[in-house]
Amino acid sequence: MALAYFLIAIVVVLMRLEDIPAVFSLIISHAFGLEQAVGGGIGYSVAQAIMQGVKRGLFSNEAGMGSGPNAAATATPWPHHPAAQGIISMTSVFIDTIVICTATAAIVLLSGQLETGNTLNGIQLTQASLGSIVGPWGQWFITGAVILFGFTSVVANYYYGESNLLFMKNNRKLLFLYRLIVVTLVYLGAVSSLESVWILADLSMGLMALINLVVIVLLSGPALQVLKDYDRQLQAGKTPVFNRRNFPFLHQTMDNDVWASGSDESDDSDEGGFSTSPETTSSEAASPKDIQNIDQLPDRF
Repeated sequence: MALAYFLIAIVVVLMRLEDIPAVFSLIISHAFGLEQAVGGGIGYSVAQAIMQGVKRGLFSNEAGMGSGPNAAATATPWPHHPAAQGIISMTSVFIDTIVICTATAAIVLLSGQLETGNTLNGIQLTQASLGSIVGPWGQWFITGAVILFGFTSVVANYYYGESNLLFMKNNRKLLFLYRLIVVTLVYLGAVSSLESVWILADLSMGLMALINLVVIVLLSGPALQVLKDYDRQLQAGKTPVFNRRNFPFLHQTMDNDVWASGSDESDDSDEGGFSTSPETTSSEAASPKDIQNIDQLPDRF
């Protein structure tokens, strides 16, 4: 659906190719407050533009919020190394913000809907914009795209929350309460005003980012060690393979079967300064108290 949406935006740009210079002029003048500079409001305008950009950027790509790694952790990357999956995951920020959001901006600005003085906003503005260019079917296309985008977003975020809840405490009552809260929030989001939804979303994402950015700083040391291991193998002309024996600190927080296959295949534990003794296995390096036992989680998880 994202690819189809992007292709529609390309078609719109080609249909209104002569208006592209005016669109870029409009973007630059409003982004840097050139029109407001005459009235002395350039500082406020630029500050508002930056603030709105950060808010909507977070909503678009969720960078720094800690939700993306939940999906990335379920993938099987190639090369078989966590750094490879991290590099791949960074492309989602570019696709979400630069590609998809720019496609929406092109559709809206080329339609001229902002110049007609209408009060539409959000998805209604995008529907009206595409419909005015390609015809009534454009509005139905936006409706279908939003339904699919929204449904997949709800399912994905529910999965993130349930996974983390079960990891912390496998309790059926808490799980039922969580599901009840999710259903309630989905309903309230559907019937509330757009302004109220944005306020709640900004608050929630701000709290998530505040917590996650602190954790990122605390985990930056181990993350850099893993990245250096990836770069070292690339520079040696090898296909990077993750060997968890080179990182004994992972035994305290990671189950024994996670990234275990790479440990059997890789024999470069003597390089890089992270090796453990051959006698030390993952089961010996950590006591049961140090490892979160998730083997008792229900099969549906």
